[in-house]
Amino acid sequence: MAERLVVIGGDAAGASAASQARQRRGPDDLEVVVLERGRHTSYSACGVPYWVGGLIDGADALVARTPEVHRERGLDVRLGTEAEGIDLDRREVAVRDVHTGATDRIGFDQLVIATGATPVRPPVPGIDAPGVYGVQTLDDGQALIDALDPALTHAVVIGGGYIGIEMAEAMKLRGLDVTVLDRGAQPMSTLDPDMGVLVHRQMEEMGINVVTRADVQAVEAGPDGRVRAVATADRSYPADLVVLGTGVRPATALARDAGLPLGDSGGIRTDLRMRVWGGDPRHAGIWAAGDCVEVLDLVSGRFRHIPLGTHANKQGRVAGMNIGGEYATFPGVVGTAVSKVCELEIARTGLREHDADAAGFSYVTAVIESTGRAGYYPGAQRMTVKMIAERVSGRLLGVQIVGRDGAAKRIDVAAVALTARMTVEDVTALDLGYAPPFSPVWDPILVAARKAGQRLAGA
Repeated sequence: MAERLVVIGGDAAGASAASQARQRRGPDDLEVVVLERGRHTSYSACGVPYWVGGLIDGADALVARTPEVHRERGLDVRLGTEAEGIDLDRREVAVRDVHTGATDRIGFDQLVIATGATPVRPPVPGIDAPGVYGVQTLDDGQALIDALDPALTHAVVIGGGYIGIEMAEAMKLRGLDVTVLDRGAQPMSTLDPDMGVLVHRQMEEMGINVVTRADVQAVEAGPDGRVRAVATADRSYPADLVVLGTGVRPATALARDAGLPLGDSGGIRTDLRMRVWGGDPRHAGIWAAGDCVEVLDLVSGRFRHIPLGTHANKQGRVAGMNIGGEYATFPGVVGTAVSKVCELEIARTGLREHDADAAGFSYVTAVIESTGRAGYYPGAQRMTVKMIAERVSGRLLGVQIVGRDGAAKRIDVAAVALTARMTVEDVTALDLGYAPPFSPVWDPILVAARKAGQRLAGA
């Protein structure tokens, strides 16, 4: 009799795990059942803001593999099926049909938990009023698009992180007056405040109103019950619609209730092969991947929750390869992320000053301004690069970039340097490509490394 693999979640991590396991083990050896409570599989949630903004024509462009394609490849994909409980003793998953309410139990030999993350909804009055939208799924994106109307004039985005600024751009592209309310000192808290202020200023120059230290008190509704304003401790901001960009937390209720180990960040704790292991023999054959897990930060040595599609796909692939009989690992991350708001590009990798403090590093910082091309070449745009280095060893700890014209992807050089545990002196000597249309003689990354080295020498 074939083993049965049950996968909870049919998006990036879950579908990758199921597909990789199927490629290595045929249906006579392994039955693969994928449980997905929604209507879609293997889609790019990261692309939703650009679809909402009208830059992408239709949700189909965001779908990598449909349920039908997965079924053709030998996966038993069950849509509209929500997992409600995991019984480790009986090796069963309790499920419910989201349309009919019918319940069932599905036995498993191996289990992949890929339940993703849950959007954070501020616990304030009116947050569930008509006209308030999240943007985590394709259905969320469609609901927001359906709500857009030429009569709407004001949009309020709650939260100034990645999703918040991307949705601010989408609303601006749709012709609305946009206000971003963020409770932090500056938007983009994944940057240090001195870099976040650059984002703040340039968003304001683009015509997006950014309010920091905004303590949202309530979402106010009109006589028809629909949203009409968002109230902070200081004032009320008119809103024909509200978009939530307040981040996510790992969706780990199933794992927690089953007694599986969670880490300090709230994500499921796994080993490098993506196996869930807490010292209990019942954990054998249990795997987890994607936004529901925490990952090892290779710079600080600590575990963190970093929900990104890149990690989810890789982790799912690793889990599926191991289930399929091979040996694969996911060693960790350095925390690389890029985003944009209109023409402004934002990137970071490694540690912020706050992270370095928390990890106990003594460090120096260097901030430089440069251009993405030779200064005399047409179209050269300014960028700001911040670099953080360990004081004693000179080891690179983190880099942040705010700029235009291809600035963000320069972060990849820093991500490789962090992974290789290079010093800023090592980075200064890197043989990077140069031609006036692409870079100054000294690439901005090299300029920042050189300045960091000077700071170390004078420390």
